[in-house]
Amino acid sequence: MNRNTLGSTLALAGALLAACSSTPVAPPASPAPAPAPAAAPTPAPSSTAAPASTVSTVTLPAYLDPNSAISKERSVFFDFDDYSIKPAYTGLVERHGRYLGANAKLAVKVEGNADERGSAEYNLALGQKRAEVVLKALKIYGARDNQVEAVSWGEERPVASGHDEAAWAQNRRADITYPKQ
Repeated sequence: MNRNTLGSTLALAGALLAACSSTPVAPPASPAPAPAPAAAPTPAPSSTAAPASTVSTVTLPAYLDPNSAISKERSVFFDFDDYSIKPAYTGLVERHGRYLGANAKLAVKVEGNADERGSAEYNLALGQKRAEVVLKALKIYGARDNQVEAVSWGEERPVASGHDEAAWAQNRRADITYPKQ
């Protein structure tokens, strides 16, 4: 009897497998559309205000601000063998003098320079005269004695390395230098 049961079980399994592989499967019916989700509830108004920003605004002083005229325009240029301030630079000197007058804790150096022509001694003396004339003008417009110092570099610190009038004109100058910080 065990043999009959085993044989009939195998025959039944074979028939089922044969029936599954030959019958096409119909696609399932499309399900009914899902109901629309309910609108999300609006949160209740909060009684606490948004936290204040912890980012602080940094304001640079004019002499450190690269967009400021105080920062951009710091050189007074001179004619050959001369140390008088040209009228074109009066506004620049006035602006720096008034700025120093309004900022009593700030101090600057006025650095006089000369082109390469002339002896080293002559160029040092000419650079000093250029620095001193700018220093005196700064004081007229409000700078104090303890805020300004005149030094000369002579021909030692050229900004242009050429050996022609265009380069020499750039090297005949007095620079107003502010502290780095």
